[in-house]
Amino acid sequence: MYNFKVPDRNILRNIYEQYLPIRVLITKDIEAAIETSFHILSSYPTVKGRVKEFESYYKKYLKILKNSASGFKPPFITDIIGIRIVCPFFEDLSIVENLLKKRFNVIEVEWKGSNYSFKEFGYESIHLLIQIPEAIIENRGDCGLEVAEIQIRTILQDAWAEVEHELVYKAEFTPFDEPMKRKLAAVNASLSLADTIFQEIRTYQRQLNGELGKRRNSFLKKVEESTDALLFKPEFVRISVPVDAQSDTSDIDIAIDTGHSIDDLLLKALYAHNKHQFKEAIAFYTRILSMTPDNTIGSLIYKHRGMANFARSRYEEAIIDFTKALELDRESHKSAYYRGVVKAVLQRYPEAIDDFTLSLKINPYYAFCFYRRGQAYYHIEDFPQALADCESALALEPDFKELHKFKELLINKLKL
Repeated sequence: MYNFKVPDRNILRNIYEQYLPIRVLITKDIEAAIETSFHILSSYPTVKGRVKEFESYYKKYLKILKNSASGFKPPFITDIIGIRIVCPFFEDLSIVENLLKKRFNVIEVEWKGSNYSFKEFGYESIHLLIQIPEAIIENRGDCGLEVAEIQIRTILQDAWAEVEHELVYKAEFTPFDEPMKRKLAAVNASLSLADTIFQEIRTYQRQLNGELGKRRNSFLKKVEESTDALLFKPEFVRISVPVDAQSDTSDIDIAIDTGHSIDDLLLKALYAHNKHQFKEAIAFYTRILSMTPDNTIGSLIYKHRGMANFARSRYEEAIIDFTKALELDRESHKSAYYRGVVKAVLQRYPEAIDDFTLSLKINPYYAFCFYRRGQAYYHIEDFPQALADCESALALEPDFKELHKFKELLINKLKL
């Protein structure tokens, strides 16, 4: 046994270096095991592993030994193998913690810094002490350790921890001047506030994207009902323009609270839009436009309002909105595409072809625009051009079943 009363530095170093290669491999194995658990996350955390350098290990060894109340037995150092997981957002922290609890045998969890007051400036972090999986030990061999430490932080928490480590932990003395302490506490508070704001923005984006997805699906469903059904009739016939069950021609007269921001109004508009409360949605969109947003936002709002007007079967108003959206943003291929869709529903196929062509000029990789333009060519009996568009769409979306049906129809028409 070693004389732990006066530990021999060279003996400790030799033992440490003997295990080092295996510990490096085990660290990589744990990193890989962690990363395989993250495939379900929308924002991917960064995983950084390291084996503690001997000098850091030795300093900690002596510090624990000096403060130990249990004699001179070797100190239990848990972070010789350390893994740091850096997450973009607050919400990721608990998700990652739960994933790790499922993947590893977690011995201990500590929320460092959770009890700090606003006047203090220590770093915050979740520390998990895990048992090194037996399968990894069996594969790599004995490493002289049974546990590893995993730290989970946000990007800003990690940045603060790095700075604090240099300013406080590694320094010869810590700040004792009260104004300096307040400055450090203020910086830490600012970073915490930034983390909170980033999470609020993230939550808002998720809500917005969810509502946008519902709105887009609702729009496309009506497009399919209004246009695709024409393709597969026994014979080509013109039918009357479909009228939505919720269509009306009444004026919009809905009171809108003027105290909301554009973001709030847009989310309210999308909620109403997705509940098929189209008049209310249009009122919200109109209110936003009255606030004279910049061209990018204005184009987006006109596009949304055009979709709502389309849903109400107010096709001419929808065309006006999509035209204004395109005027404000000449690169908005979706505005040209949507305007073409409305004209196709109105069976104004040559005009629809012009809009689809404009959309493809802006974005030549939009399969559904090729498909819709091919439909329009079909309806004016230009079957070769319709087939060419169908082939272009299939090159981009080879698994789209309706395109294969459309191609079959065109081949029959052309007697190929």
